[in-house]
Amino acid sequence: MPTASPNVKRVTVMGAGVIGLTTAIKLQETNRYAVTIVAEILPTDLPSSRYTSHWAGALHLYLSNDDSNLRNAEKETFAIFRKMIETGTEAAAFLKTIKLNMYFKEPRPSPDPLGFFPDLKPVAEDQFPSPDIVAGLEATSFSIDVPQYLNYLLDRFLSKGGQLVRGHVQHIQQLTESPSIFSGRNREEAPETILLCPGLAARSLGGLEDRNMYPVRGQVLRLKAPWVDHFLSVAGKNDRVEEKLFYAIPRSSGLVVVGGTQSANDWFPVARKETTERILQEALYFFPQLAPPEIRAERDPTVEDLRPLIVDEGCGFRPARMGGVRIERDTIDRSDGKTIPVVYNYGHGGGGYQASWGSANKALALLDEAFVQKSS
Repeated sequence: MPTASPNVKRVTVMGAGVIGLTTAIKLQETNRYAVTIVAEILPTDLPSSRYTSHWAGALHLYLSNDDSNLRNAEKETFAIFRKMIETGTEAAAFLKTIKLNMYFKEPRPSPDPLGFFPDLKPVAEDQFPSPDIVAGLEATSFSIDVPQYLNYLLDRFLSKGGQLVRGHVQHIQQLTESPSIFSGRNREEAPETILLCPGLAARSLGGLEDRNMYPVRGQVLRLKAPWVDHFLSVAGKNDRVEEKLFYAIPRSSGLVVVGGTQSANDWFPVARKETTERILQEALYFFPQLAPPEIRAERDPTVEDLRPLIVDEGCGFRPARMGGVRIERDTIDRSDGKTIPVVYNYGHGGGGYQASWGSANKALALLDEAFVQKSS
C-alpha cells in the first residue's frame, strides 16, 4: 500500500468487479483516500463463471423489487451514464443509447418500477411479438460494452494513483493487514479502513459468511450482429413456476448479448447445451432481426442462420441477497488492537452495472461519515 500524507487515509477495497472498481475510483478520485484493490480475479483475466461482471448483460433497466437502496442507486447511476454520453467522456465509447422494447406475459404492477424511465410509454398490442403477451412498454436506456468498460474502469483507477494487488482473501481479518501480505511480504502500513465488494464471495468469506447471499445463474450467447439497434425482452413464467426471460442487448461494439436464464441457487458453472438451443430458438421466434439482413431479404431465417454469428457463450452467477443490497458501515479490530471502519457494498444481484455509481457514492458517504465521527 502506498505511503499517504497524514490527511490521506489508506483504504483496502476487496473485489475488482464492477462494484469494487467503481467504488475504488470514487474513493481514489477524492484525493482523501489512497486505495489499494485486492482481488483474485481481474477484468483482464480469461472469462469464467467466477467473475460475474464479465458475463453481465449490462443494460440499465430498473429492477422489479422493493429494495430502496438499489432503486436509489439505479436512479443516480442512470443520470451519471446519461451525463457521460452527453459530455463525451472516455466512458461514452463503451455506452450505447438504445430503444427498449419490453414485453410481458403477466400484468405489470402499479406503480410500475419502470416508471422511472422519463420517456416510458405503452406499446400497441398489434406490435406484440407473441399472442401470450399481455403488456408492452417502450423507453430509452443505455447498454454497456463489457469487458471494455471494465478495462476502462481499471485503467481509470490506476491512472489516478490507485494500487492493485492480486490475492485470494480467505478471511476479512487478512484485509486489515498490509495488502503486501498477499505477495508474501509485510513491509507496508496496514489500512485505516477496508471496503468489502466481494459479490457472491460474501457467502463464504471468513468473518463475513453472509448466508443471505445466493446465486442467480444467467446463461448468454454473444452474437456478432451490428445491424441490431434496439433492445427486446420477453418476460414471464414457465411451467416450472420460475421466472423465464428472453432478451437481446445490442452493444456499441456490434455484439448482441442474447439470453437468458434466471435460475436461483443453480451453481452449474458452464453453458448448458440445451439452454443454448432454447435461447437460439427463442431468438429466432421473438427477434428474427438477429439474422443477417441479406438472408431475411430472400427468405425466412432459421436457427442455422444464427449459429455462424455466435462469438462465445457462457454463464455467470448474479450475486443476489435475501433482504436486498447491503451498503452499510461497521467496525473491525486490527491485529494491533486498533478499531477501524469497514463498509460493505454487495448483494446487487443482476443490478450491479445499473447501480454501480450510486452504490459507490453511498459507500463513499458512509466512509466520510466514519472519519468525521472518529475525529469529533
